[in-house]
Amino acid sequence: MDGIINIYKERGYTSHDVVARLRGILRTKKIGHTGTLDPMAEGVLPVCVGAATKLCELLSDHDKVYEAGMILGETYDTLDITGVIQENREVMSTESDIREAVLSFVGGYDQTPPMYSAKKIGGKKLYDLARSGNTVARKPVFVNIYSIDVLSIDIPHVKLLVHCGKGTYIRSLIDDIGTRLGCGAAMESLKRTKVGDFSVEESYRLSEVESAMDADRISNVIKPIETVFDGLESFHADYGISRLVRNGNVLDGKKVREAIGFTGKPVQGTRIKVYDCEGNLSGVYEYKISDDIFKPYKMFLSN
Repeated sequence: MDGIINIYKERGYTSHDVVARLRGILRTKKIGHTGTLDPMAEGVLPVCVGAATKLCELLSDHDKVYEAGMILGETYDTLDITGVIQENREVMSTESDIREAVLSFVGGYDQTPPMYSAKKIGGKKLYDLARSGNTVARKPVFVNIYSIDVLSIDIPHVKLLVHCGKGTYIRSLIDDIGTRLGCGAAMESLKRTKVGDFSVEESYRLSEVESAMDADRISNVIKPIETVFDGLESFHADYGISRLVRNGNVLDGKKVREAIGFTGKPVQGTRIKVYDCEGNLSGVYEYKISDDIFKPYKMFLSN
């Protein structure tokens, strides 16, 4: 069983809980998720099964969209309302002030990862250090904030729709907005509605996956690996070189270009899907212009 399941993670579950449940439902150990969601968060969590686990890192890098709720005037040690309250201030900001502060983060900025996060420093997860009472210096990381829409304002409550790049912590973004407003802020809800092309409308709860498995309809909810690479050109190996592509050998650039119909050489790093003679996706290959070859980028079959 190889592919990706677009899971709707429900509140109260950790991402690890989801993987553990799916291992029991699907009766397989080779499962990985594509990016941690906090227990209080809900929404899209693509999960990779079998050979698709090689895609976990790739899918984690995709853009994401969140619906987030923040409360102004309150700060917590975890940067969300599940933690211990640190400060409570009066909110003097107007709706105009709030919109201006929120939109000032569009484009991106250097964001400091929160102490209560799965990020590792010195081989230790930050939340383990935080729970033991330790605070360590964290290097700010530039994060892309492509857009923020203010969905509603009912002071002290604000609803946001955030489209961001990889590595963005919404809790930190909200904390930084609160700092800019001078009153502090904390995240009070979070729903991830999109990861790359995986949307909340097409996601499945664990109970739905279990029902599909019991009814022998799991193929209805698991997406084939190649759907992640829908935009790539395809090369179908003939019987003579099928063994080579299954083993991850490089491919002659000229032969591949002629078979696909490229006019001239593609640009450096151009990726293609490569299938064996039986129509199985062997892997994704990447073009190296200096040697005029296509070399493996991600392999999904062997032998």
